[in-house]
Order: sequence, then C-alpha cells, then structure tokens
Amino acid sequence: MPSTLSRTPIQPNSRPLIWAGALVMLCCLIGATEAFAGSASQSSGENVVPVTTPQGATILAEMADTTEKRARGLMFRETLAKDRGMLFTFPEPQPWTFWMKNTKIALDIIWLDRGKKIVHVERDVQGCSRTDDGCPQYQPNDDALYVLEVAAGVAEALHLQRGSKLHFQLPPH
Repeated sequence: MPSTLSRTPIQPNSRPLIWAGALVMLCCLIGATEAFAGSASQSSGENVVPVTTPQGATILAEMADTTEKRARGLMFRETLAKDRGMLFTFPEPQPWTFWMKNTKIALDIIWLDRGKKIVHVERDVQGCSRTDDGCPQYQPNDDALYVLEVAAGVAEALHLQRGSKLHFQLPPH
C-alpha cells in the first residue's frame, strides 16, 4: 500500500540553504549545551564558600545570598555529598524559618548568629513533597544571620552543636 507522504527531491540550488539551516541548528545546540553546563556548574561549583568546623573538617557550601537563591535552596536536588552544603546569608539577624517543600533529601539545618556560633540545630529533617503549603516549618529560638544546610547526619558526625563556632569568609559583593 503506498504511503500518503510524498518525498520531494532536493533541488541542487537549495543545498546551500540546507547547509545554512544545519549550521544554525548546530550553533543553537552548542549554545544550549553550554548554557546547561554553565547552570550546572553554578549550582555545584561557582560561588562556593569553605566552612570549617572546630575539628578542622571543611564543608564546601554554595551561597544562597539573594532572595531567589534563598527561596530555591536545595529544592529538587537528588543528592548532597557529605562534604557539601548550602550557606544562607541574610541581611539582618532574625529567627529565620525554614521548610522542606520540594526538597527530596533529608538535611541537618544549622542556624548561626552574627559571630558564626551555632544557636540551633535541626537534625535529620525529612523532605516534604506535599503539593499544598502544609509542610512542617523549623525555626530557632534565637536570632540567626546565617543558616547552613548539610546532608542529614553530618551535624552529628562533625559534632556540630549549639555553641560550636564555624569559620568562613564571605566573598565581597
């Protein structure tokens, strides 16, 4: 049975147009690949601050220093290495509230005061996949200027507790 689609032969004078179209598509594909690679490196390598614990361990923390970055946090991540984290910085000390909406990995959430001393730790906080806004909220009793999120179990493994002081240098703005 014959196909309902017909094939039109390529005319000799249309070959340059086909090559030009192919070149444009290739350039678009390369640009999209570079943009994707750039966004992946931003989330995992760019703007990283080393955070040192009292015992000398180092956590490489991505900076969440804008409203947008703080709102997204570690949402939608599938994994978080034990030596990685996210450091949230705020414009002023407050008892900042966190929740785990759209977060797929369990975390330890560590609040720090202006002097980078731990004021509160929430351990093994599970992700929340609820579609409404009913995810549990976590808040310290004291004001914090920074919050460090690390993989669940890291705070205990590194003996991070209330009163411990972390060391890090924020990049200049």
